[in-house]
Amino acid sequence: MKIKNIFLFGVLLMSASMQAQTIKLDTYKFGEGLNFTNDDGYRMKLTGYIQPYLEIKHYTEGVDNSSVNRFRLRRARFRIAGNLKNERFKYRFAFDLSGTSEDGNTTSNYLQDAYISYDITNRIRATFGQRSTYTDNRELFMASNTLQLVERSRVTSAFASIREFGLFMSGNFRSGRGSYLRPYFVLTNGDGGNVLGKDHGGLKVGGRIDYLPFGLFTNFGQFRQADIVRESAPKLVVGVNFSHNNGMSSRRGRGSGDIIYLNDANEESLPDFTKYGVDFMLKYSGFSVLGEYVKTKATVPDDITQRILNSGSISTNFEVDGIQDVENYVKGRMMLGDAFNIQMGYVFKNGISIDGRYTHLNADEHSFLNNATFYNRPNYYTIGISKYLSRSYGAKIQASWTYVDGSDGINDNNGNPISGNETLARLILTLAL
Repeated sequence: MKIKNIFLFGVLLMSASMQAQTIKLDTYKFGEGLNFTNDDGYRMKLTGYIQPYLEIKHYTEGVDNSSVNRFRLRRARFRIAGNLKNERFKYRFAFDLSGTSEDGNTTSNYLQDAYISYDITNRIRATFGQRSTYTDNRELFMASNTLQLVERSRVTSAFASIREFGLFMSGNFRSGRGSYLRPYFVLTNGDGGNVLGKDHGGLKVGGRIDYLPFGLFTNFGQFRQADIVRESAPKLVVGVNFSHNNGMSSRRGRGSGDIIYLNDANEESLPDFTKYGVDFMLKYSGFSVLGEYVKTKATVPDDITQRILNSGSISTNFEVDGIQDVENYVKGRMMLGDAFNIQMGYVFKNGISIDGRYTHLNADEHSFLNNATFYNRPNYYTIGISKYLSRSYGAKIQASWTYVDGSDGINDNNGNPISGNETLARLILTLAL
């Protein structure tokens, strides 16, 4: 962890040293950031955006037929990226001052990206540091200011680890007739981002393979949702991903030390977590469709006999339905099950986009996905409308309405049972540099 602290500080110094030199503005495009250069070949790009956000949650039945309103700054992000005099060396440093995590929860972790990369060849790149991982669903490849709808799908909040610290390898190879193959490899600590304390468990290893049969997307369109550039020919990417976390101390690999189990020798004994999925994205002439499927499972060690409570005390109670059941108790605190998300939309030439999404979560019998306060909602139906105020992602306003299926039994935010369903109305404004 000391090495990680030194490394993250080094990336910051690297970006700061670039700023300290004599630089000049090279290019600027609204929504795409400021590009600077100097005479020695250094390049630096500044990007950023803010997103004021309004959400109204309404319970169709229940106590007082109540609604819950929330207004906040959803994101306030700033990023510095560039390359050194040797253009094979690149860096990125990014942070968010909104105090909100990617899945919408409150967080004090402002650091997002801090990494350096090296182009081993023109087609192979190695990256070391903290960044978004390649083993999440495809939606996590896409920047938050380019989302097709107001928020990411529930698949992302349920299963994604979002950011991790470690080694990331990526490739980009032509595979005949204009097609491309893009393989990725990941080796990380498996504890999510901003983990500066003790490392629990082992490493996480995983990878992804993407295939683009019709060539590359225009203007990084593979990493942006709506087709505002209106692809002149069909563009498709299909991918599969896999990861195995050897000893995980959180629900999905997004934290470290959140859930700790011990054996009789008071040594940590943690469950393994495996995730795999398949996804695709198609774009053509303003139309886009994104599909994702994710499946997770866990392996629980047979020597677990104790667990550490939030208070720091130790308990030997692993009761499930009145029976001592270590394996299913452990699984009941993890995000286990499978899910799929399908969404599509069309951007008209006047910058108005009409979009829709269906998300389905299927929890295992023993899984935190059955928690009635936060999950236990199998179906989400969303419609949205957006207005892009420029020919880029510089400014847009988006609204959406989501119907949430609560038929399995749900609670409100305070844990009170609700007999009906939920609806979510959302509004967000994006202003980018």
